[in-house]
Amino acid sequence: QIQLVESGGGSVQAGGSLRLSCTRSGYSVNCMGWFRQVPGKEREGVACIYGGYSTHYADSVKGRFTISRDAAKPNLYYLQMDSLKTEDSGMYYCAAARGNKAATIHCYDAFERGDFGYWGQGTHVNISS
Repeated sequence: QIQLVESGGGSVQAGGSLRLSCTRSGYSVNCMGWFRQVPGKEREGVACIYGGYSTHYADSVKGRFTISRDAAKPNLYYLQMDSLKTEDSGMYYCAAARGNKAATIHCYDAFERGDFGYWGQGTHVNISS
């Protein structure tokens, strides 16, 4: 079993930055991601990371967001969010794949389909204009 706990959400003005953290406990998995959801809209993938180093982003956040794994604490993941826009507001969820993926493409595929098996409770991000 895997447990995920997010932190770091809050309110900032457009153009600002936030860093979200996700602590994973239980067994390890090599494919992790961040997703977000706004009330009334479908959940969307934001970014994923495979093996702690290979990253993939939604087009809407490329160049602004960075997903990473702590080098010293491999169960700790981050989502650095810069140049924030009002449309980035929402509930952000950390997620882990159902099991280890054999290749990067399998992690990206699961991310694109939203097919992750473990989810945190979410942390709220509000970007004001």
